[in-house]
Amino acid sequence: MTTPDNWQKSSFSGGGDGNACVELASTRDAVHLRESDTPSIELVTTPTPLSHLLHRIRSGALGRV
Repeated sequence: MTTPDNWQKSSFSGGGDGNACVELASTRDAVHLRESDTPSIELVTTPTPLSHLLHRIRSGALGRV
């Protein structure tokens, strides 16, 4: 799998270098996520599961069992 070169920082990260933040990049078939402090470790998924996760986070459903 190829590492993308179009990483984007989260808008919640604050400006400047050195800020810990989540970065996201997409390829044709996958979405890549990493933390700026450890860019060599990536989470790779597809858009649908990521969309479901974000929906659950926004709705507060993650804390419910």
